[in-house]
Parts: sequence; structure tokens; C-alpha cells
Amino acid sequence: MTERPLDLGWMRIFTEVARRGSLTAAAGSLRLTQPAVSYQIRRLEDDLGVPLVRRKHRGIELTAEGQKLFEIVSRNVDSIDLLAQQLRRTEERQTIRLHTDYAFSSLWLIPRMHGFRALNPDINIQIVATQDPLGQGKHDSDVMIIFGTRQDAGDGAVLLLSEKVTPVCSPALLAEQPASGTVADFSRLKLIHLENTSQMHWFDWASYFKHFGVLRGAENDSGDISFNNYTMVVQATIGEQGFALGWAGLVDPLVEAGVLVTAGPSLEAPGRGYWLLRPKNNDSAVRKLTGWLIDEKR
Repeated sequence: MTERPLDLGWMRIFTEVARRGSLTAAAGSLRLTQPAVSYQIRRLEDDLGVPLVRRKHRGIELTAEGQKLFEIVSRNVDSIDLLAQQLRRTEERQTIRLHTDYAFSSLWLIPRMHGFRALNPDINIQIVATQDPLGQGKHDSDVMIIFGTRQDAGDGAVLLLSEKVTPVCSPALLAEQPASGTVADFSRLKLIHLENTSQMHWFDWASYFKHFGVLRGAENDSGDISFNNYTMVVQATIGEQGFALGWAGLVDPLVEAGVLVTAGPSLEAPGRGYWLLRPKNNDSAVRKLTGWLIDEKR
């Protein structure tokens, strides 16, 4: 980051002369010639109609008028320099883009993000939520979190959250249902679905029932509701509109808070889930973010 001072013309020159008590020293500091500094001071005195400095054998001293001017000008020069430093730091501060999907960003990342920002207040973070993180144009320093298998993520990826689903619903909705001890009984309830229009595979209701050897008849699927966004699935579940598959790590805080309750057995896919893809440009700020993400999964 450059520390080059802004060009403030005579204000800078006069302030430097007054502080250093020498035209020669001020010229060296400002990378000007001594005659150029002397000319600027004489010109300023001519404009104001009063002497501002007294030339001495070694250096200069301010007149009463010069001291009054110095007190005002120096405060303004210092304030401008401070503001310039702040603006330059803001302009030059790196912004790290983190690409992931809507569910992970809203349910896992955002509730934790304040922790990273508290530890790293000088790093700007831009969260880019999309259903196709890999399809977005990205820079070498962009951080990616994608859902898929290790083969999808590639070498060097770190598994942040493995896939584990459990049926969930609102406490009130569960209280309305008769006690059901089997997945077959559970299959007759109103369900909330997450549509999958991508090539990625994850547990949906069909694969959940298939795993447990349950065939859900067509007579039971009336009244279901579907969304193409998992955040809306969760909102509908909280709103007592049916039973949904809750992803561990995404809905855990809602279950712990009693907003949602589990309602059936879990199903896991240990090799599938959310993966952290390290960027090519692994500078200090990127290392801090990726290191923090890995620590948060523990």
C-alpha cells in the first residue's frame, strides 16, 4: 500500500517548513529543490501581505502570523492525510469472493460469519450464492464450497459437511400425528420436496423410502409441496406445511432451538456433502478464510 502523501500545494510545503524549521530540510522531505520551496513561501507571503517566516543563519522561525496560519493549516493537513490513508486501505483491501449454494450460505455460513469477521475485521468477504457455484466465472483467489462427491470436488478438496438427512417437522405438526413406528407409516404423511434440476445427486424422499424398502403409493402423494430452494423448504417446514428431509449441519440449530423436531430415522452418505475447494491464489487472507472454514467443521 502506498504511503505517498497527497499533493496539497502550498499547504503541504508551508507545514513541512514550519515543522522542520528549515527550508533545506523541508525541500529534502518533499523531494523538491530548496529554491522551489523558498519561492513558494515568498509567493504565499505576497498573497497574504504579511511575512510568515524569518530567515535565520540556520533555518527559519515563524512570525506570529505564520504561527497562526500553521496551527490551522497543520490540523487540516493531518486530517486530510489520515482520511487519505483510510481511503487507500479501503480501496486496496482485498475482497475475497466465496461461492456456494443458497442452502449452505443461508443456513450454515451466514450464522457463523460474524465469528470470522470478528477475528479478521480488515478482510472483506463477498458471499456469492448460486445453485451452480462451479458454473460462475471465478478469479484465482475465489473460494468455492460445492455439494457433491469427492470426484466432483477434485483433489485437494476438504469435506466440510457430509450428507446426513433426517425427517423433520414442526413440533405442533408432530403432536397432531398419531405415533408411527415405521417408515411405512411415515410415508403416508404430507411431504415437502426439494426439486433437483442439476446433475448432482442427493437424498430426496424417493431415495429415502427406497433405502428403507418402502414403496410410497400414488394414493399418498396428494397434498405434497415442492420447492427449488432448500431455504424455502425449511421455511415451509417451520410453517407446519408438512415433513421435510433435514440436512445435518444445516437444520441442527433449528432442532436444538426446538423450532423443528426430528421425526424418523436418519440416512447418511459419508462420501458426499459440501466440499471446500482451495483457490489457486492462496495468499494470507485466503488462508485465513479457508483455515477458519475447516476449523468450523470440527
